[in-house]
Amino acid sequence: MMRPEDDGSLGQQYKRAVEVAKVLHGLCKRGYRVMLVHGNGPQVGQELIRSEEASTKVPMTSLDACVASTQGTMGYQLELALYNQSHALRVATVLTLVEVAGDDPGFKTPTKPVGPFFTALRARDLAKHNKWQMTEDSGRGWRKVVASPKPIGVVNIGAIDAAMSRMDIVIAGGGGGVPVIRDSNGRMSGVEAVIDKDLTSALLGQLLGAQMMVVLTAVDHVSVDFGKPTQRRIDQMTVAQARLFLEQGQFPAGSMGPKVQAAVDFARTTGRPAAIGAVTQVGRVLAGQAGTRVVAD
Repeated sequence: MMRPEDDGSLGQQYKRAVEVAKVLHGLCKRGYRVMLVHGNGPQVGQELIRSEEASTKVPMTSLDACVASTQGTMGYQLELALYNQSHALRVATVLTLVEVAGDDPGFKTPTKPVGPFFTALRARDLAKHNKWQMTEDSGRGWRKVVASPKPIGVVNIGAIDAAMSRMDIVIAGGGGGVPVIRDSNGRMSGVEAVIDKDLTSALLGQLLGAQMMVVLTAVDHVSVDFGKPTQRRIDQMTVAQARLFLEQGQFPAGSMGPKVQAAVDFARTTGRPAAIGAVTQVGRVLAGQAGTRVVAD
């Protein structure tokens, strides 16, 4: 909903939401019930910039709260766009809490940069007073880095399941979900982290008994040896083949890696197919006529 060439305004994001709504409306007319999980990286970045700019006037906003607020804002825009496609559509957005382990290895070595760039002086101040971990980013300034832990449960899966039983489209797990951890007494608290949205999608699909998982991206299919003379497209691969490609480093962690891993997780645990393809070809992807399909061994 926010591409590099966009101005980042809510009006521009709504136009992107309309593009998505047209695709989803088409699926509903064909009889599908859809769970939509969206990313929110640019939107959370905007929230963190606003928080920094207003930090001398109001308290700064934590990352988990930014994820929660963007789930609401983006769900609102998507719902508007969907209702404007068809007043008969039944749509709901569910604020989604996703549990991560407090001892997840990612918390020991956070690597995910988030938010604005800071001067060295401001970075030192934030590291001291907020206990943030900061890293210098290619000469452009300093940024906060957080963990990207693995999702292990969806706290309010019952509410999502109930919504799915009555709605045509449910928007949930936005941005990978609001990350929460439990203490020894079972009490939950938000934690500053970024959960990969594709891994959360796979988990939701498993918990809800989805018949298929589709990861929509900017490319038409998955390729190996990407950018090399030996590059070749993959129309279908088994879980074992996909795991081998992942081990070989064919799919980088910052791009196609999480998408393929999520497809592997879904296909392996459910025995049902997952696919990766372009949003403009979602109908053909579902039919196995486009994109890359990952199937159980």
